[in-house]
Amino acid sequence: MKSIVYALVFLFSFVSFSQDNHIVKTEDGRRVLLKADFTWEYIDLVKPQATNQAEIQKTESSKETACNLPVDFEEPKLNQKIQKQLKKGRATMGHVKKKVAKDFKCVVEDVVLLSVKETKASGIYDFCVNGTKVSYKRSGHNVAKKLRLF
Repeated sequence: MKSIVYALVFLFSFVSFSQDNHIVKTEDGRRVLLKADFTWEYIDLVKPQATNQAEIQKTESSKETACNLPVDFEEPKLNQKIQKQLKKGRATMGHVKKKVAKDFKCVVEDVVLLSVKETKASGIYDFCVNGTKVSYKRSGHNVAKKLRLF
């Protein structure tokens, strides 16, 4: 009889713990309550604003100087033979920059090529986008963000 009571207590406690609500934060900083019945609601109805002008300037300046590029920086030269072959599959540097700009929701002019290692079959590209260093990898004509595991 004791084992049945213990089993029921365990079962009820397990079910009650699995029905917890969760609070998550959105990209724009608002908090959302995710309920156990698959509904949600905003906890913070108003999008949080920066408290003072100094914090705003600090975030803007950190974006601009995060890549530490000199004023006279020039993008590296690309192999024109490889670029002509990649033109057929829409994988030239122009196409790659458009993809990076689309991923980071900015204009193509904000994407700066830092370094390139490419062959006909593959390539690795390092970019500075809005103060953030990112790497993209090309395999054939497919271009994707390079993942770093460690």
